[in-house]
Amino acid sequence: MLETLMNLVRQQSGDAIVNNPAIPNQQNEDAMQAVSNGILGGLQQQAQGGGLGNLLSMVMGQGGHEQQSAVTQGVQQNVQQNLMERLGISPQVAMSVAAAVVPMVLNKLMNKAQDPNDNSVDTNTIMGAATGQQGTDWMSMAQSAMADGRLDMNDLMRVMSGGGSGQQSGGGLGGMLGGLFGGR
Repeated sequence: MLETLMNLVRQQSGDAIVNNPAIPNQQNEDAMQAVSNGILGGLQQQAQGGGLGNLLSMVMGQGGHEQQSAVTQGVQQNVQQNLMERLGISPQVAMSVAAAVVPMVLNKLMNKAQDPNDNSVDTNTIMGAATGQQGTDWMSMAQSAMADGRLDMNDLMRVMSGGGSGQQSGGGLGGMLGGLFGGR
């Protein structure tokens, strides 16, 4: 997934990084690495910081604008911090780069995950990278958790308690969420 993410950053960073006079040309590759690592780190923060439901909904293409915006803003903040730390650029330049690149990259990444003809990345790969739960079948768990066709906190809480999904509260998505919310 990191390679796919880096390719998307390269494709989307023309004006924001390569043609940006505030970023010296010799730092372009470092800036793209910082953005790529910042996006992955931001997704990890979302998964571990209470935004797991929003992230999963976004990856599945079911999130509303509010959910996508919350994820995107969190990731943008992480990218901005990464750029400032790694390149020593001003907060204003880092914010403008993050605001220009992150929404486009996340949109393209989510579209790739939902495209059955594109095997470069899928929902399970993104969620595995974000949560550290590689090999987990996120799609199946999310689909079994959704009582009303949408994934929301009620669905996550229902799965956490083991109700209605056929899973014990100590395993799968419910076990992981229990760990996130202090239930383990």
